[in-house]
Amino acid sequence: MNSFDLAIETYLSNVHLGYFATRSIERITDLYTFKGLVLIPVLWWMWFQQDERSEWRREMVLATLLSGLVALFVGRLLTHWLPFRVRPIYSAELHLRFAGNNIKDALLTNWSSFPSDHAMLWMAVATGIFLVWRSIGVLAILYTVLVICVPRAYLGFHYPTDLLVGAAVGIGITYVMTREAIRVRYARPALRWIDRYPGPSGMLAFLLCLELVTQFDELRTLASSVFKNL
Repeated sequence: MNSFDLAIETYLSNVHLGYFATRSIERITDLYTFKGLVLIPVLWWMWFQQDERSEWRREMVLATLLSGLVALFVGRLLTHWLPFRVRPIYSAELHLRFAGNNIKDALLTNWSSFPSDHAMLWMAVATGIFLVWRSIGVLAILYTVLVICVPRAYLGFHYPTDLLVGAAVGIGITYVMTREAIRVRYARPALRWIDRYPGPSGMLAFLLCLELVTQFDELRTLASSVFKNL
């Protein structure tokens, strides 16, 4: 445990916001409505804006969605490759009592804390929004930090470095994937396919956004159950 994480987690564990505020934070943190269902619709808004930059904007939306997928994939790989890190709320070494003690019943004990896939995914999406619309993007980044990331440290889901590293990786992935030299290689062919097959592309877009909003949780749970029974 480094001193940076220890100092912040010790401080957060001593912050008492009251029963109603704490339970509200727990519910907001747990619900998809306050995560992907806030940011993903902004991408749809960007997609349907009609002006002289519509094609570029659609390329950026596709790049942002792909960045989110890559961020989730990279996050899963990192949690398997890197040494397992016990989440703060499950760590007996910290001797801290977090506001979200009722998440001890959650299925998180076997999931490494480092890095945060929430921070990685939603900061990747927020960065894509920022690169297209600066003003809306600033709000998206602030929302990701204050509503998605900070509560996860407050409740003991993650250490600050889990969130900081996850956010940095997510930002980096989106920055690379949206560079023109890389973006045009996959976004323009994808746009041509979308224009040619609007029905199937709309269906796939809906399914993709649905899974991003839920972070593929049900599919991951299903896959985990299948592998355990093999």
